[in-house]
Parts: sequence; structure tokens; C-alpha cells
Amino acid sequence: MAVEIITDNDCKQVVETNSKVIVKYFAGWCGNCKLFAPKFRRLSEDARFKGVKFIDVNAEENQEARQLAGVKNLPYFAIFREGRLVEGSATSKEDVVVELLSKLN
Repeated sequence: MAVEIITDNDCKQVVETNSKVIVKYFAGWCGNCKLFAPKFRRLSEDARFKGVKFIDVNAEENQEARQLAGVKNLPYFAIFREGRLVEGSATSKEDVVVELLSKLN
């Protein structure tokens, strides 16, 4: 599954209409965010996480989406199940993101 870039306009709707969602919050100036992008894309294609919707949100341009998960640092990853925030973490470590994803299965 590909990573979809969304904005404030569609964030809440996407989170509520997909049963399992992971959101990566990033900023254009964030080096760690840029370095993690290919890993996030690869995880979106991993068979272990089939059925999980992978989303990218520019945290600087989308304040409502940022508030939905309480983002304070970047990159920040948040998982949602049935429209509700399950957990979030500010990290650039792939194993932490994989652990978050495993909580959705």
C-alpha cells in the first residue's frame, strides 16, 4: 500500500473511515523526517502490515491534524484504530515504528 499525503481537510475523515491507520508527521526542514521517508514507504509495502493505511502529514502546514495526535516533536508517528488515537511516539527509529504497527494487528 502506498503512502498517502493528506492535509487538515481530509485527515479526520481518513482516520475515521479506515480501521487501522498510521500517520507520520513531518516538516520540510526536518532531516530525520527526510531520512525516514524511504523506510516508511518500505513499511507500507510490508505484508505484515497489510490493511494498515499509511499517511504522511506536514505538521507545520496542518495544525488540526497535528493536534489530533498531540504532536510536539518530529518525526512523530501516531496509530489510530477505528478513528481513535491508540498511541504515538516521536522517533526516528524503525524498530519503534514497527512496534507501533504491531499494536494494530
